[in-house]
Amino acid sequence: MGGLGAPEIILIIVAILIMFGGKKIPELMKGLGRGVKEFKDAQNGETNTANTTTTTTTEDKTKV
Repeated sequence: MGGLGAPEIILIIVAILIMFGGKKIPELMKGLGRGVKEFKDAQNGETNTANTTTTTTTEDKTKV
């Protein structure tokens, strides 16, 4: 008594899918994973020393 059974878990999953849609769920899980990782790192006293950089390239398009 008081635990979650299969019908309750299925109902929760369906409600989440209706609220957020199928395309948004992977993004939410990715963010949640990052948050959990940062939390664990903070608990262990570790700092993130990796620099995250993004590079963009532009192509020089000239008319011939």
